[in-house]
Amino acid sequence: MNKFEKLAAMLGGEEATALEERFDSASAAADAAAIPPGVYRCLVSKGELNTSRSGTPGYRVTFVVEDGEQNGSRLFLDCWLTERALPMAKRDLQKLGVTSVRQMETPLPPGLVADVTVVKYVDDDQIERNRVRSFVIVDKRVDPTADPDFPSPLAAG
Repeated sequence: MNKFEKLAAMLGGEEATALEERFDSASAAADAAAIPPGVYRCLVSKGELNTSRSGTPGYRVTFVVEDGEQNGSRLFLDCWLTERALPMAKRDLQKLGVTSVRQMETPLPPGLVADVTVVKYVDDDQIERNRVRSFVIVDKRVDPTADPDFPSPLAAG
């Protein structure tokens, strides 16, 4: 079985052909690069427990830039859960409403908007990267469709 036949078996013949056409016509994205230092308005996209390559436990917050030329860029804040780093982790996690270890196991509240201060640094491998220096929650967008009194377009009839 050749590779396309495997793809067709996974997706179905028509979907595999459609994927092949979309792939052939797509332009390759540019390599990701560090964004300029500054303050960016961002949506807090998610927060999740993680571990470093060396096994250090942490909590990673993902921010998505919502304005300007950097719209759509993602920024990450790692809050390390070591004895030495806990005071800084607790400071940042409290801003997100996370006040206990058990809350790290559940999704962050949706709609948090932050002003994120970004700096650049050169990593050990000599690659320029971004670092979230700090952030301030400036808004919490409420999804009107989450309101049970909000009329559903599907209910109209």
